[in-house]
Amino acid sequence: MLDNEKLSSFYEAVCAEHQTQINPHILGVLKESTLTGSFDLKLPGNNRLRQIQRLNDEDVRVLSKCLQSKRVRAGLHLQYNNITDAAVVHLADLLQEENSALCSLDLMFNNIQTDGAEVLAKSLQGNSSLISLTLSGNKVGNRGAMHLASMLQVNSTLQELELADCDLATQSVIAFAIVLKSNKSLRSLDISRPLLFSHQDECLVHFSEMLVVNSSLVELHLGKMGLTDTGMERLAEGLRLNHGLRYLDLHCNRVSRDGAFHLSEMLKRNRTLEIVDLSFNRIEDEGALYLSQAITSPGCILTELSVKSNNIGTEGLLALARARKAKTSLSHIYIWGNHLEEPVCQAFSELISSGRLLPEQTDVSAYEVDGHVFLAEVFHSVRRHHTAAQAQKSNNTPRFKT
Repeated sequence: MLDNEKLSSFYEAVCAEHQTQINPHILGVLKESTLTGSFDLKLPGNNRLRQIQRLNDEDVRVLSKCLQSKRVRAGLHLQYNNITDAAVVHLADLLQEENSALCSLDLMFNNIQTDGAEVLAKSLQGNSSLISLTLSGNKVGNRGAMHLASMLQVNSTLQELELADCDLATQSVIAFAIVLKSNKSLRSLDISRPLLFSHQDECLVHFSEMLVVNSSLVELHLGKMGLTDTGMERLAEGLRLNHGLRYLDLHCNRVSRDGAFHLSEMLKRNRTLEIVDLSFNRIEDEGALYLSQAITSPGCILTELSVKSNNIGTEGLLALARARKAKTSLSHIYIWGNHLEEPVCQAFSELISSGRLLPEQTDVSAYEVDGHVFLAEVFHSVRRHHTAAQAQKSNNTPRFKT
């Protein structure tokens, strides 16, 4: 076990050696952290409760020096700071260190670009410790993403990779689909909101082909991709033959009733998919009816469904309520943002009050005014990383929370 007082003192000593000003945020976290055989060092720059000094490149350099000398499995959470490509060099040194102990690295919403992504990718080619890497919100671009996709050809340790809002292009999106045909270690991939300028859904053809042969990926996020009904049809073709994916995120796309039909037909046959996020599409009543039929079919094992803001009316929502009542395996359902007329409010109020739908398993709460039932929004949503965590647990693989 490491003594946290010694590590904080060591941090002060390294700052003095490199003539770097002590960051009170880092020092405070080091003093408060319980450093056991494995620990998470959480240094986010977006603390709403108190004013903090965000980390810069020099802070990361000193922090890396401190961790290089300590043989302890660590998760490093540096999201929402002022970290650039210059700091990535020091993190890469930490990853390339012999017997590196860094198991998770969260760099979400910093200022890392193409060169930083390339340095990270090269450092991970021979790394055998990092399980989770989050780069969402950094403009690594198409070339940076290509380096990361190439890294997955040789890295057999990384299990979670998040690249949402990273300005990926068609070339790099397809590259990830191709490399995942052979990579058997990655469990979760998020490439939401790439910059795609084609409406032909060619990326989905490659992902469909990948899903036919890949049984190790359990969580896939394809939000904000401009996915159409045709793309949904292609994706469903691959999912019919897939035996591993448990979580499919398709939020903020262009899926309508026809896409919901293809999805529902696949759900009737797929024996592994447990969570589907269709939030902010436009499946409407007909799409909701298709999904309701799939939910109640014997072959469907869906446990969570989000259809928030899909322009669904009374007919579709009542069908979903009946499906939830009939299918006990569907434990979570999210419906806010649709047309919540009184019959719908009554139906979901009865589900909640009867205990069939627990309050924490939906995003609405019922209340009554002058004898009329209404629904209010509750800020619950689909559980992210839930299935990847389950898969790792079943594989007895050590996991550190991000």
